[in-house]
Amino acid sequence: QEATTEMTTTIIEKVEVEKRIPAEEVKGEIVVKKVEGISDDFIRGVDASSYISEVDSGVKYKDEDGNEKDLFEIFAEEGVNYIRIRVWNDPYDKNGNGYGGGNNDVDKAIKMGQKATALGMKVLIDFHYSDFWADPSKQMTPKAWKHITFANKEILMYDWTKETLAKILAAGVDVGMVQIGNEINNGLAGETENTNICALLEKASSAVRETADEFEKDVKIVIHYTNIADASGIEERTKMLSDAGIDYDVFAASYYIFWHGTIENMQNVLSTVKEKYGKDVMVAETSYAYTLEDGDGHGNSVSEKDLNSNYAATVQSQATALRDVCAAVNEIGGLGVFYWEPAWIPVAHYDYTADNAEEVLAANKQAWEKYGSGWASSYAGSYDKEDAGEYYGGCAWDNQAWFDFDGNPLPSLYVYKCLKYGSVAELSVDFLKKVEVDCNIGSELNMPEEIEVVYNDRSYGKEGKEGEIDEIHLENISSKAKVTWNAEDIAAIDTSVSGDYEVRGTTEDGTELTAAVHVAYVNTVSNNGFEEKDTSMWNVEYSNSTNPTDYQKKESDAFDGEMSLHFWLKDEEPDFTLTQEITDIPAGVYQYYFEAQGGDVGSGAVLEAFVKAGDKEYTKEFSVNGWVNWQEPRITDIEVADGDTVTVGVRIKTAKGGWGTLDAFYFGVQP
Repeated sequence: QEATTEMTTTIIEKVEVEKRIPAEEVKGEIVVKKVEGISDDFIRGVDASSYISEVDSGVKYKDEDGNEKDLFEIFAEEGVNYIRIRVWNDPYDKNGNGYGGGNNDVDKAIKMGQKATALGMKVLIDFHYSDFWADPSKQMTPKAWKHITFANKEILMYDWTKETLAKILAAGVDVGMVQIGNEINNGLAGETENTNICALLEKASSAVRETADEFEKDVKIVIHYTNIADASGIEERTKMLSDAGIDYDVFAASYYIFWHGTIENMQNVLSTVKEKYGKDVMVAETSYAYTLEDGDGHGNSVSEKDLNSNYAATVQSQATALRDVCAAVNEIGGLGVFYWEPAWIPVAHYDYTADNAEEVLAANKQAWEKYGSGWASSYAGSYDKEDAGEYYGGCAWDNQAWFDFDGNPLPSLYVYKCLKYGSVAELSVDFLKKVEVDCNIGSELNMPEEIEVVYNDRSYGKEGKEGEIDEIHLENISSKAKVTWNAEDIAAIDTSVSGDYEVRGTTEDGTELTAAVHVAYVNTVSNNGFEEKDTSMWNVEYSNSTNPTDYQKKESDAFDGEMSLHFWLKDEEPDFTLTQEITDIPAGVYQYYFEAQGGDVGSGAVLEAFVKAGDKEYTKEFSVNGWVNWQEPRITDIEVADGDTVTVGVRIKTAKGGWGTLDAFYFGVQP
C-alpha cells in the first residue's frame, strides 16, 4: 500500500495582477453591506471547474472595463483568493470521449491549479472518487474500481489519492485543502454502509496527510456534506466521523438558500460542529439566480418555484444572498465561502424567440459534446445510464453566474472585494414580495392594505423605521407600501365555492402587481406533505440513540406526491414525537387529520395524534396495519380562541423494526 512520490516540484512563476480591492466604502450599481470584522484571510472562493471546457468551446469573458481577459485574472483582480477544482478519476468512455461537466480529470486540475497559483490564489482539490458527478443522489464507483473486493477498494482509495495528489503538488500547485469526497451524505465511491464509508475516508485521509508531509505542505483535509437543513442528519454523520476517529480538519457544507433552509439553521449546524467536534467549518458551495431566463437552450436547475421569498431573481438579490451567507459564516468564525461555478455561461447566447435559435442551439450542442461544456455529454450514458444517459445536455446553472449570457460581468462579481468596506448605491426597490391571499369558503375576502417591498439596501426605505437592523440577517428586512386593488376583480370573486383568482393592484408610486387569491378550506400546516426542501418548521424529538425518522423521497410510500416522513429502526424501538407550531390563527372551530401507514409496530405500540390549542389538548389514538393501507386519524371540534398558539403533532412508540410513513397533514376550519 506504499506509493512512490517524485519529490521534484515545479516552480510556478508568479503573475502580477492589478487587484481592484477598495480601501473604503465605494459607490456602485449594487448595495453590499459591509461585514463587520471580516478578515482578509476569509476565504472568498469560487469553484471554476468548467473553465477549460468553456474556453475550449469559445467562451470569452470581459472585465469591468469591458476588455476580454482571462477568467482567472478577472477573479484575482476582483478579490477571489481560493479556487476549488473537482477531480474525477476517469471521465471518459472507452474511446476517449469526455463525459462533460468540464471533463475534469487530474490533468485539467493541474492546468487550472497552476494558473490559480501563478495569480496568487490557493487551491482546493475536490476528489469526487467517481468518474462523474458525485452527490447525495449518486456515488458511483469508478470504472477501474468495480468488481473488486472491498479490501482492494481500500488499497485503491489510498494509492489513487496519494499518487494523484503527489502529481498535483509536484506540478507546483499551491494546494491549501483537499476534499475527500463530494456531498457524501449517502455514500462514497459506491459504498453506502457507514463502516465502509469510514474505512475509505480513513484511507483517503492518511494518503493526503502523508503526501502533504512528504512535500512539506500544510494541507487541510475537508469532509463535505449537503442537506444542511436536516440538522439531525448532519449530527448523525459528524458523530459517526468522530466515533470512527476520522482524521480531518474542516467540515464543509453545501448551502444553497433556495434548497437548504434558513441562514440561521445553517449557522446553528456549523456552529455545533465547530464547538462540539473542534473542527473548522465553511460553506463549500453556494449560489443564487440573477435571472429566470435560460441562456443556452437546456433549461435551468433553479426556477421561480425554487426562489427564496427573501431574494428575487435579480442581480441585487444574487449579490445580497452571497453577502448574507458570507456574513453568517464569518459571524460564527467559519473559514469562508465558495461560490459554485460563477462562470459557467452559455457557449453561445440562445434566445428561443430569435430567428437563429435553432442554429445557435445546434452549435451549443456540438460544443457540449466535443468539449464537455454542458453538464453531461451523450457519452456519459455509458457510465451513468439513468441520469446522464437520459438527460444529457447543456448547463443548467447559467442563470446563477456572475457574467451575463454574453460574458459581460455582472455587479455581483464585485461582492467579495466589497465585503470589508461595503458598497452603496442610490436607494431603489429590488422587488415586491409575492402576494397570495387565502380565503376560507364562506368567509369575507380581506385583501391586504399594504404589501411588502424589499429595497436594494434591505433598509426600511425612505420612511424609515424605529429599531436596530440586524446586519447579519438582512434577508429578514422588508418595508411596506400601500396598495389599491382593482374593485372589478374583487367583485368577480365568489367566496361561497372554491376557486382561484387574480386581483390587479397598484402601489402609491405606480408599480403594478397581481395578487393570487385562493378560495378554499385553508390548510394552516406548513409543508404539510414534506415536499418542500425546507423542513425547519417540523420538529422531531426522540429518545433513541439515533433519529428513527427521515424525510423520505419514495412515491410508493407517500400518500401524496413523492415525500413523506418515514420511521424505522432495526435494533431499537422507535420512540418519537413529531410537532409543528402554528400561530396567527383566526378564532373558530377546527379539525386535524393526516395519513399514516405502516406495520410491525407490536401489540403495545402507542400511536397518537394530538393538538394543543391554548391550554387544552385533544388526542386520538390510531393504528397501522400494512403497507399503503392508509389510516386517517381525525380530531374534530377543536376550539381555537383569538391569540391561541396551536401545536399539531403525532406521538409514536413501536416495537423493534416497527415502520411506517406519515403524510398529508391538515389543520383547518371545520366545515
